[in-house]
Amino acid sequence: MNVRYLAGRDPAELLDPAAPFWKDSRPEPLRLVGTPSSLQPTAAVRAAWPDARIGAIGAVTVDAVHDGTQLAFRLEWEDPSEDRAIGDTTVFPDAAAVLLPSVPGAPVITMGAPGVAVNAWYWRADEERAGRQVVAEGLGTTRTVDHELVRTHATWKEGRWQVVIARALRVDSKEPVAQLRAGESTGYAVAVWEGSRGERAGIKSYSGNWRELVLAPVA
Repeated sequence: MNVRYLAGRDPAELLDPAAPFWKDSRPEPLRLVGTPSSLQPTAAVRAAWPDARIGAIGAVTVDAVHDGTQLAFRLEWEDPSEDRAIGDTTVFPDAAAVLLPSVPGAPVITMGAPGVAVNAWYWRADEERAGRQVVAEGLGTTRTVDHELVRTHATWKEGRWQVVIARALRVDSKEPVAQLRAGESTGYAVAVWEGSRGERAGIKSYSGNWRELVLAPVA
């Protein structure tokens, strides 16, 4: 996917899923599949979630722009239910994330590996505009490393989520997070959780192996 460069955008405009500049784009459609139950980190989850039950959301469209400093992804998918609540062990919110390799060659299917991290920019429907920056180095190692650097804005209307997830291209962090530059390329993947189906943690739909992400140079 080619990431357009847009100069002089207000940060609030970049986060707006309905901003006019998104209408000028051609979002990339991605097919999503459920994560294999054999890769769930606990035996109880593997037993409770046969493969056929994982992955309620089957498709998403993705677009992205940057202004030389910030990179914003816009995700859109069909979802008949707006699930923003979180409760006991039976109530879960909708969520989505963009996954980036922190290190070249990091595997998607296992969420990285020891010393080869992946970095997720994560949105959850009950957390308004506060996104999370997440790092993983293998199955069962996912951890939130900050709540400040990833910003989000989401709307649900007429059975569709429109979600923007953004972060600075480069950030100060001691954690193994993705560091990006305009004019360079990397990989990306997408994951979506359907709260009404009890999806959370490793129980989700995802887009498979890395897809190319090419950031346009600053003009």
